[in-house]
Amino acid sequence: MNEDLLKIRHSASHVLATAVLRLFPDAKLDIGPATDTGFYYDFDLGHKFTAEDLANIEREMAKIVSENQKFEKFELSREDAAARIRENGQEEFKLGRLSDIPEGEKITFYKNGEFCDLCAGPHVESTGQIKAFKLLSVAGAYHRGDEKNKQLQRIYGTAFASKEELESYLKCAEEAKLRDHRKIGKEMGLFTIVDRVGQGLILWKPKGAVVRQSLQDFILELLNEQGYQQVFTPHIGKLGLFRTSGHFPYYKESQFVPIVEREDLQKMAEENLSVAEFEPKIESGDVEGFLLKPMNCPFHVEIFKSDPHSYRDLPVRLAEFGNVYRWEQSGELNGMTRVRGFTQDDAHIFCTPDQLDGEIQGCLDLVREVFATIGMKEYRVRISLRDPSSDKYVGAEENWIKSEAAIRKAAKTLGVPFTEEIGEAAFYGPKIDFVVKDCIGREWQLGTVQVDYNLPERFDLSYIGQDNKPHRPIMIHRAPFGSLERFTGVLIEHFAGNFPTWLAPEQVRVITLTDEVLPFADEVFKKLKKRGLRVSMDASAEKLGAKIRKAETEKVPHMFVVGRKEAESGRVSVRSRVRKSFEGVKVVEDAVEEIAGDAESRALPDGF
Repeated sequence: MNEDLLKIRHSASHVLATAVLRLFPDAKLDIGPATDTGFYYDFDLGHKFTAEDLANIEREMAKIVSENQKFEKFELSREDAAARIRENGQEEFKLGRLSDIPEGEKITFYKNGEFCDLCAGPHVESTGQIKAFKLLSVAGAYHRGDEKNKQLQRIYGTAFASKEELESYLKCAEEAKLRDHRKIGKEMGLFTIVDRVGQGLILWKPKGAVVRQSLQDFILELLNEQGYQQVFTPHIGKLGLFRTSGHFPYYKESQFVPIVEREDLQKMAEENLSVAEFEPKIESGDVEGFLLKPMNCPFHVEIFKSDPHSYRDLPVRLAEFGNVYRWEQSGELNGMTRVRGFTQDDAHIFCTPDQLDGEIQGCLDLVREVFATIGMKEYRVRISLRDPSSDKYVGAEENWIKSEAAIRKAAKTLGVPFTEEIGEAAFYGPKIDFVVKDCIGREWQLGTVQVDYNLPERFDLSYIGQDNKPHRPIMIHRAPFGSLERFTGVLIEHFAGNFPTWLAPEQVRVITLTDEVLPFADEVFKKLKKRGLRVSMDASAEKLGAKIRKAETEKVPHMFVVGRKEAESGRVSVRSRVRKSFEGVKVVEDAVEEIAGDAESRALPDGF
């Protein structure tokens, strides 16, 4: 987001707060930042905002824009700032936000009309410069994102520099609603989320399992070509393993709480220890336990370490569809795209320094082939680097310098725009993330490649070099899909459920016109089955139009219609879901081979 758009959206959030206070003077304010897609503001109010309220608030915002109120910035001391917040009647949340500002930093406010807010900016010069905005929705949001805190009401909106840009965005947003993977996934019977099982935990239904298995088969073919070896690891591991890797404690906030052995729980009870008193024993290692694995890498490290290696053995490429578990706040969960348990198409490469550039390139080629196959050819690259001033990173300075240099060098070979983001690296190493545009222009972060000098150091990995002495390997982490759950959710929306033949849960439906053609239709069905295609038959008493509509609703890509003429001539009438028209009458064997060819070549539907 450029600076001008940031100013427009941030200013629009202040206009939103101004309007809400005009209509609901008792509202208490928390924060109202700009976002990549618009802006929001969090309110505490006894009254629950309705759709009618949003319309009224938007009309009031338009009045404030027409008043062309000037945004005025001023600076206060900490004491005067607190007094000003109390004077505004907004101390419940704003005083906490004031305390977040480090000592020595400037404390600034912005005023427009009657509204005054603690804010660092930036803003446009006046409200009249906000030309195009729209309120979108209201949702619950916990104060500071912590479900232990009060739940507030968050009003979402968006703003653009022009009405044309706003209209284009809103059109895309409407299309996105139609493509919502939660809606389509339910309609197609791909997956379900059940509260009794747990929010953020996906249950793959049979049709969804077909999509998942097809994706796994696809990536496995590519991995076999590149010389990867598949491994399997447990869902849990001892805390000591994750202490060595650094995930515990460096990744602690994103993990489920440790699983403690019964004996230790009994000791805790016997000693009358509180949870607060017991936790430090887990932290220090005085009490051992287990952890639902947040990542697969420590297990792959131990597999590599279990055998001696020579430089002739390297690179060693280990791959796994590994289940991992991460704690996400309930308000952040979103269908398949933000979950608590997921399966990574994970792999780790152990290589020599001389092999590093080539191995990174192989990872990048793999990611690009995945994107090309699914029709996501437009992407940018984000390089995530360490913030040297932060203590959340592990390892020697020299290793970070080398790994960041390798990542930059690789990114330059891609020939696409890339940005560098300080402070976004994993705690053990820098990474390249691929940000891909789908068919309606939305961006998704898919695919990652990371260079790691630190885990080999922490686990004391080695191989025997040409000089017959031990050397430290370099480790590469890579996941082209990222996770099967998120990737599938994105694909559902990208294709709007209209999967290409190779991914479709049901690839062909045989539709009969009369009962007398059932023997021939059954022969057609068996030929499709024998060719390895996923096929069903609709021999119901419904009319042809109803059967076709049902197949289209269920997003079956191909239909073979069998009537008396087709049965007599040994042919089928072929209908395409995409074109919604008959493609002609074809010999059964030819029609079967044509569809099988599409499936095997992983051809995209028309229009992609």
